[in-house]
Amino acid sequence: MGSEARKCELATVSLADNDYEAEPAGIPPSHCFGSEIGQPWISEGQPADGVILANGSRRNSKTRSSVSTADSGDDVVAQIDHSSDMDFCEDHESQLDWYCSSEAKLVCSQCVAAGSCHSHIVTPVSRRASVIRNHLVDACEKMQLQASRIERFLSQTLVTKEQALQVDASAARERVVARLNLVRETLEEEEQRLLEAVQREEERVQQCLLTQKAHWTQALDSLTQTRTRLVHTLTHTMDAKLVNSSQDIAERVEEAEGVGDPIDTEKLTMKFGCSESKLILGLWASAALLGHLGHTPINLTFDERTVSPLLSLSPDQRTLTFLSKRAKRNPQYDPARFDSWPNALCSRLFSSGTHSWVVDVSQSDAFKVGVCYASLERKGSSDASRLGYNAQSWVLSHFEDVISFCHGARHDYLSVVQKPKRIGILLDWPGCTLLFFDADSGTTLHTVCHPFTAPLLPACAVGNRSITLVQP
Repeated sequence: MGSEARKCELATVSLADNDYEAEPAGIPPSHCFGSEIGQPWISEGQPADGVILANGSRRNSKTRSSVSTADSGDDVVAQIDHSSDMDFCEDHESQLDWYCSSEAKLVCSQCVAAGSCHSHIVTPVSRRASVIRNHLVDACEKMQLQASRIERFLSQTLVTKEQALQVDASAARERVVARLNLVRETLEEEEQRLLEAVQREEERVQQCLLTQKAHWTQALDSLTQTRTRLVHTLTHTMDAKLVNSSQDIAERVEEAEGVGDPIDTEKLTMKFGCSESKLILGLWASAALLGHLGHTPINLTFDERTVSPLLSLSPDQRTLTFLSKRAKRNPQYDPARFDSWPNALCSRLFSSGTHSWVVDVSQSDAFKVGVCYASLERKGSSDASRLGYNAQSWVLSHFEDVISFCHGARHDYLSVVQKPKRIGILLDWPGCTLLFFDADSGTTLHTVCHPFTAPLLPACAVGNRSITLVQP
């Protein structure tokens, strides 16, 4: 047996290899000690037990095995090297031909019958080896299938993906270039149209100025000559002659009075809207709000001095809440405070640059958001202090499910599918542009172009629940 155990042979591992030795005489059948059918895979670190050689010989001993595999079609060839560690039980000097699952070791028949492994779950070594071989075969087959999947993934999927990547990247570049080319062409045409419109308006005003200049220069010369003659008549004419010249003097005076006074008219000023363009305005707003070079929204709080007694201000000075019942005690008098309308202003003045801020209006059904001049009246219940009802305030209003832009008591009603939850205000002070937008979708709600003549303050009014300045 020793010479056979040292032989190394190549054997094809088969799932049908289930041969094992008959149980020794006097030993109860294996089922009396517990069945090993379906025994789980040998635990990590345990030596391989009871290996059957390819030539059919058996060696029931603890062994150290090294298995090398070679891919030959669908067959798995294993070369098993056996080197004996222990052939016989140290306690009974009997052959180790049983495997004890309880102690995870090889034992002899006497250990099973009346020794330390009595009543343990035991299995013949050959059956245990067969189970292990079957697990090995399954594992090798799984590895082979996995290797095949990896090969297909490398040779087919990744190659196809690489080809598709080139196609998709090329299409994406073409799409970017095509869209930007369209934008450039459209912008160039719009630029040319606006520049020509500005040029025409400039030429018109210039012509009016030249005409007015020529007219009033001539009138000034005529008036100066008439005045000079009348002064000469007044100072150098004798009384008798002066009386005889009264008719001539009256005609000259009447002629001078007919010159009239010059009047500054709109014809002498360029029309403010000659450079307006919905396309340019929309692109500008998108760039300012969405572009990476656009400005950062500002951090605003309400000025407590301006808050109406009809409102309460949160501790962080960002939320205005309408009071259904007026406070029993009025706040201390302050000339900056609104005393009749539920208004409040922010403390920051804007007289240059581009700025934006957002107001959360989701909780309120009656509100106004916008801007006003600092000179807006604060006292009384007249329209002079009512946001949107005078020439000093511009607001977006929501009342009774209707959204409108208000200025000078005039309402421009907006077609909006649903009330925005957050309304943004974009102010370009030097560009004389005020834009209201839906902060969640970026949709422009209304745009105002107006030549602002004084610094502006963010302004709000609340007639139901609350609104909040959103912190950027």
